[in-house]
Amino acid sequence: MVRLSRAETQERNRARVLAAARDEFAHRGFRDAKIDVIADRAELTRGAVYSNFPGKRALYFAVLADLAERAPRPATPPADPSAPDVLAAFARAWVARLPLATDSEGEDARLARDLLPEVLADEHTRRPFAQLMRVNAILLGLALERACPGRRLVRVAEAALTTLHGASQLAAAAPGFGEPFHIVTACAALLDLGLRDDWPAEPPITTQARAADDPWQPPPAVDLLTGEASQPGDGVVTVLGLHRAAAFEEAVRTGADVTAVLVTSDPGELAALARLAVADLRGCLDQAISPPARPRLRLVCDASGALAAAAGVTAVSDATEAAVRVEGGRIVARAEGFGACHAAAVGPGPARSSGR
Repeated sequence: MVRLSRAETQERNRARVLAAARDEFAHRGFRDAKIDVIADRAELTRGAVYSNFPGKRALYFAVLADLAERAPRPATPPADPSAPDVLAAFARAWVARLPLATDSEGEDARLARDLLPEVLADEHTRRPFAQLMRVNAILLGLALERACPGRRLVRVAEAALTTLHGASQLAAAAPGFGEPFHIVTACAALLDLGLRDDWPAEPPITTQARAADDPWQPPPAVDLLTGEASQPGDGVVTVLGLHRAAAFEEAVRTGADVTAVLVTSDPGELAALARLAVADLRGCLDQAISPPARPRLRLVCDASGALAAAAGVTAVSDATEAAVRVEGGRIVARAEGFGACHAAAVGPGPARSSGR
């Protein structure tokens, strides 16, 4: 028999806990699920469950994130769609997941029905979730902008996500309510409403960047937008706590190639919530627009803090906001505090622009 290393044993046990928890949450729902039963299902001790996950809610978020990230990837959508086509395809992918009046409640529906109540129950989860929804709106807005250059479309994306999340909640409470075709049509029509969506030339609060000359030796990291691991290269690397997660847009709007690194003081619970939020959006975005037509942006959930440490940010919290600019494999500028993402992108020295 091959003897497993400690890391391999931990990974195997974590997978067994996730599988057992998925069955328990699907069968009983979040509130009635029992850690003891999950441990029995996994053929592990209660202590082994808690050594992998700090609590039941953290385990619940991890189960949902794992399922969302492992969902089959669809066939490649058209490479050059119009912005209305992108938004319509995104909305169709979203509403296709909603239960119909004739559906019996499936396992996936039972698994996900307690997500928003659990998020809303605690400020500890509600505030990061609000920022993660802003992140999703930026990601969808940027994808729309590639199909419709010259406009900022984050407000349109916010309106579409508001419509679709509302449709999800009504579908859970009243399956069959609302005509899916009308929901898709309404989302696509948002592009014609002329929603005001200006972006300031300078952020209202801007810290100053300082010159640096430090090595850049980051570990490989998984891009949440593609599911692929790579080593971040030149560009702007933003390190953002989950209370400031959406601030990476400040660097994106300068035209820089951006790696947005999300960190948190509670990786056991909130890192899984971040992974889930992005994977849920990616599942629909994959059916709407092909990766080459998306922004030059990488989004990483840095639960271990290793990538943040490589950028020189060794102590992280949900309020962290820092950024570095990397050129030629070295860190040439640093900034911390409000406006750090913009400051690192444009200074010190001449602004670097890739002509977004």
